[in-house]
Amino acid sequence: MTYTVQVTVMPLKELLDPQGKAVMGGLQNLGLGKINDVRIGKNITLQVDADSPAQAKQIAEEASKKLLANPVMEYFEISVN
Repeated sequence: MTYTVQVTVMPLKELLDPQGKAVMGGLQNLGLGKINDVRIGKNITLQVDADSPAQAKQIAEEASKKLLANPVMEYFEISVN
C-alpha cells in the first residue's frame, strides 16, 4: 500500500533562525507587530510503499536521519496519512 507521509523539519529551538528573524523584521515593518516569533523550516511530502503505517513511518524516519534533516541544527516530526 502507498502511504502519504509528511516530514516537518525545523531548526532546533536553541539555535538562531536567521530566515525567521528576517521575516519577523519584515512583518514588523508591515505593521504586524503582534507576531512574537517566526521559525522557518521545511515540509516534505513522501509517497511511501509499505505494508503498514508503522513501516511507512520507519522508512520516513530513516530518510530523515540520513538525508532530509541535519541533526546538528534541525529536528523533524513525521505524520502518516
